[in-house]
Amino acid sequence: MLTEEDAIRAVHTTFIDAVNAGRLQPLLGMMTDDVVFFSPGQAPFGREGFPAGFEAGHRDFQLRCISDLEEVVVAADVAYTRARDTLTLTPRAGGATTQLAGHRMTVYRRQPDGAWRMARDVHTLMPVAG
Repeated sequence: MLTEEDAIRAVHTTFIDAVNAGRLQPLLGMMTDDVVFFSPGQAPFGREGFPAGFEAGHRDFQLRCISDLEEVVVAADVAYTRARDTLTLTPRAGGATTQLAGHRMTVYRRQPDGAWRMARDVHTLMPVAG
């Protein structure tokens, strides 16, 4: 039987796999209706702001995200993860590849059906020098 920590780890892995595959609909299904994203240099945005940026990113770049979980904490119906992420962006039109790296903290809420969904996501991804 899976522990709650195992369930959170599985959601995290499934989310990153969907990001890498460019699969928007599964990603939206893993978010709460009131999800909020926090990214450097941007105002916080919700679920409605996610698709445009995601689709533009995949249209313009081949994306590859590696996310190494460093911590998983579950407390009743709320959980959070802390991860170290690396994002590689290769322009589809050609040109130099860019690499971003930083940390990510994600808050999950257990839904009435028992599923864990992303409620808040904060990252510090910044370009890697060199």
